[in-house]
Amino acid sequence: MADDLAERIRQAIGEAPNVGEIRMFGGTCFTLNGNMMVGTLKDGSLLARVGDEQEPDALARPGARRMDFTGREMKGFIIVAGEELDDGALAGWIAMASRFVGPMPPKKPGAAKK
Repeated sequence: MADDLAERIRQAIGEAPNVGEIRMFGGTCFTLNGNMMVGTLKDGSLLARVGDEQEPDALARPGARRMDFTGREMKGFIIVAGEELDDGALAGWIAMASRFVGPMPPKKPGAAKK
């Protein structure tokens, strides 16, 4: 399921510059300038990084909930149920995540490693 969603994301993003992929959370994470943008989860759900300002709008969308992997919610990160991800909805989530992540400064390679 996660692989199918990852392929759909690749098709939606196309040849966008500065987009990368890394394995994360048992799925594929798509980055923009090295910053996490969207990703797939094992169960076919989407993880979207939308930021605090867009979060209320994001949570109002069908199938959306705040990320809570460790039992603690993470503001600005939204999980979207796979069954709510038709092509239009998926494109909307990618656009919302891009609006938040796009203005962020590029992450330097290896910056997370200490």
